Amino acid sequence: MASNPDFVQYIVDQCGGAGHIEARKMFGDYGIYCNGKIFGLISDNGFYVKPTDSGRKMLKIEDMRPPYDGAKPHFYIEDVDDRDYISSLVRTTCAALPEPKPKKTRKKATL
Repeated sequence: MASNPDFVQYIVDQCGGAGHIEARKMFGDYGIYCNGKIFGLISDNGFYVKPTDSGRKMLKIEDMRPPYDGAKPHFYIEDVDDRDYISSLVRTTCAALPEPKPKKTRKKATL
């Protein structure tokens, strides 16, 4: 089941205090990014954050679940209504995650 676009926008808005937040369609649901770095997923109207030690220390309740079948467990965030908490968790998580690898440029085929 895909996520409701209104729920996706709500999560983007709730994370807004952490930086530039974007949700991009992927795997039938959404990857969620802060300043270009993926930090979680929105799947089946659930919000999942990549696990980090610093993020774990901030959690109100630690609930690890895979966002979809076959995925590694992420922190499942049930209480998405506290904007300050969500933004702080996103900032802390992103600070602990590695920078994304630069995209390789594709060579054009010559005929």
